[in-house]
Amino acid sequence: MSNNAHPPKLVLCVIDAMAPEMLVRAAESGAAPVLATLIERGTCIPDCVAAFPSVTPVCAASIVTGTAQDEHRIPGMNWYSREESRYVEYGSSLRAAQRFGIARQLTDTVYNMNRAHLARETLTVFETLDDADVRTAGTTYLMYRGRHRHEPQRDTTLARFVSSTLARHPVMGPRELFYADIFASRRTGCRSTLGMPGVRDRHSGCVSAYMVEHDLFDFLLLSLPDNDWLSHKRGPEAQLSSLAAADLQLARVMEAAGGLDAFLAEHAFIAMADHSQALVTDTIDLQGELAELGVLQPDGANLLGALTGTRSSRSQEEDVAPRIAVCPSQRAAMVYALHPPERDAMRASVLARALTLEGVDLVAWLARDAHDRPTEGVVASAERGELRFAPGGDLRDARGVPWHVDGELSALEASVHAHNALATPAYPDALARLWSALTCPTSGEVLLSAAPGYEFLDWGGAAHVGGGSHGSLHASDSLAPLVLCGVELPRDPPGQWAIRDVASLVRRHFEQRAS
Repeated sequence: MSNNAHPPKLVLCVIDAMAPEMLVRAAESGAAPVLATLIERGTCIPDCVAAFPSVTPVCAASIVTGTAQDEHRIPGMNWYSREESRYVEYGSSLRAAQRFGIARQLTDTVYNMNRAHLARETLTVFETLDDADVRTAGTTYLMYRGRHRHEPQRDTTLARFVSSTLARHPVMGPRELFYADIFASRRTGCRSTLGMPGVRDRHSGCVSAYMVEHDLFDFLLLSLPDNDWLSHKRGPEAQLSSLAAADLQLARVMEAAGGLDAFLAEHAFIAMADHSQALVTDTIDLQGELAELGVLQPDGANLLGALTGTRSSRSQEEDVAPRIAVCPSQRAAMVYALHPPERDAMRASVLARALTLEGVDLVAWLARDAHDRPTEGVVASAERGELRFAPGGDLRDARGVPWHVDGELSALEASVHAHNALATPAYPDALARLWSALTCPTSGEVLLSAAPGYEFLDWGGAAHVGGGSHGSLHASDSLAPLVLCGVELPRDPPGQWAIRDVASLVRRHFEQRAS
């Protein structure tokens, strides 16, 4: 090992949906020897809390910016843009993408998420490190915004086709950017088949090994997303094999530096997940259940129905004028009122119906004063009652944040302990996560969280029954492991770690290096 206590370079590796218990099993069984060594030599935090909804776009934005969605403005996997009067869909499923239009879905995911949807005033770690002249790099990841311009690739037939049809514009990213086969800051010989599942980890490992070998970065965000794909398909238990595959890519990257010891002599390492997954056994058809209230259909719904001979929902059959937009995000969902004067009445109608639905665990909304300013959040369970909360007050959560609460603590299975400590183990960091989601300007008027075992059907009618999913406020899919090796911990670490804490660790690492 190097005599340098703080290795100069840093790799942030995000293994999508890695569950804490599966990381432990993979490490202890010998299936993931690199991760096992990182745990042994570093610090493992098994209960780092995701954002809510605990879906990849929201969590990726929180990881890269160090903020929650009240600041970064990415509210879900599927949401309704009030400014553009349309749904935004980031890729819930192929069938959902077809409903909204694949070209629109890819444009929103590849371009608009970073260029238009992510708040401009909320800086990413790439932007802050670029400003400090740190050599930044990133593999395919939803959040990539930086200070360097990248043109679409045209060096293969497939790349030329994509750049001439879907990806025709440059993006601003880190100094070295490798995004599927669409953007590549230099030729590496690595191919991703446009980021197809099952190939993405190998592409990330290939380009990362190339960058290590050629000394092209000081900070690298290494994304390994295939674990999430396999978990959706086969369930969380399948992670033993997908984590072993991810570990092989980590070994590949480290071998480019001469092996694990040589790599860790020059690189600090953070391995983490954005969320975990829970097994899905049943579904909630929220669009159908709320159809009588007038659900806005996707732009392509009428065309799709004409082509298939089917109708998309009961609201279309009954010819009900659209009054709400329904946005499922796997194990979470949002409902938007389309007409501001009807907001309160529509919220009441949605709440009355949603609280009766099997599989809906929690429903939350924001109370406002006469001047439309938020006054308190409200979260309700049909069986456990209603809890009102607002920042400030005598109670303190696990992160030390003060809260005022009124009503039934049982709504969140919460309890109060000595020194006014508020505990919500079934719903970790519940009040802060709910407050950020409710006060996010792009969120809906009503937020829903599914009970364990349930998932909301997406707009393509797809779900992951028999496999895993995520998105809820519940601990089962909201806790992620965080492994720190060669990274200095803060002097006063949070009582409950959250994924939004990682950006400050990255920034502090390079501030210390500079000093």
